[in-house]
Amino acid sequence: MQIAFHIGANCTDEDRLLKSTLKNADTLLQHGIAVPGPGKYRKLIREAIESLAGGAPTDEARDVLLDAIVEEDNISRILLSNDNFITIPKRIFDHGVFYHQAEKKVRGLHQLFPDDDISLFLGIRHPASFLQETAARAGVGSLAQYLGVLPPAAMLWSDVIRRIKHAAPDTPLYVWCNEDTPLIWDELIRLFSGVSADIQIAGQLDIVSHIISADALEALKTRIAAVSPGEIELRQTLIADTLEMHALPGLVEDIIELPELNAPLVQAMTDAYEADLDVIADMEGVDLILPFD
Repeated sequence: MQIAFHIGANCTDEDRLLKSTLKNADTLLQHGIAVPGPGKYRKLIREAIESLAGGAPTDEARDVLLDAIVEEDNISRILLSNDNFITIPKRIFDHGVFYHQAEKKVRGLHQLFPDDDISLFLGIRHPASFLQETAARAGVGSLAQYLGVLPPAAMLWSDVIRRIKHAAPDTPLYVWCNEDTPLIWDELIRLFSGVSADIQIAGQLDIVSHIISADALEALKTRIAAVSPGEIELRQTLIADTLEMHALPGLVEDIIELPELNAPLVQAMTDAYEADLDVIADMEGVDLILPFD
């Protein structure tokens, strides 16, 4: 069984990948791909991993889980998604470590499904806007309280990814930047779903539709309809051009308002983020999905 699991990160996706994929549930089912509702597995998998407590699951645990998650027969691939899989926002920086529980959760997932073909999907985000949003969700009083001993500029996604790969070295890991999602959404839906470019899908413009006007969206749909499925770069160019001309004010770039994240610090975090993406791109077993790549 192939199990594709979108594991976060917090405050990047807001279930958008799951919602876009669910629009294609009937089409995917015809190809042996199931998109179960999140209520069927999020709590179930979390509790199953917690119950391991360093031990091994029972022999029948895997089959019991799959029977509870998937009702359909003849399924070869399951699509799962949970932004909070690794942890909730309040615990992201436990012990002063960025996603301290990453290894434990990924290792637990593989213990539950030891012989299945697992692939992991992870959206990341500019560290400053990520901190601002997760700190608000966590309800913390200050970044110093939230981060502990970890300096903001030392918050590197490559550290998290390296620990995930350490826990599951043979598991493919697909990574993308939240900032790029309007351009690469079609590719992400297909990659996550496991379907090729020749299969018609819905939801390719779900992200961009929220940040441009209705008229601009209709014009974009007309232009993209004339593009063949394999012309990925041309489709991305059309979206990028539309965003440049018609993006609604305040919906494309994050505004950093936390006093603790002053301009020099945000610039340092930006520089570190850009350098970190180069590191991630070179990591073995990691596929960094970038537009125009």
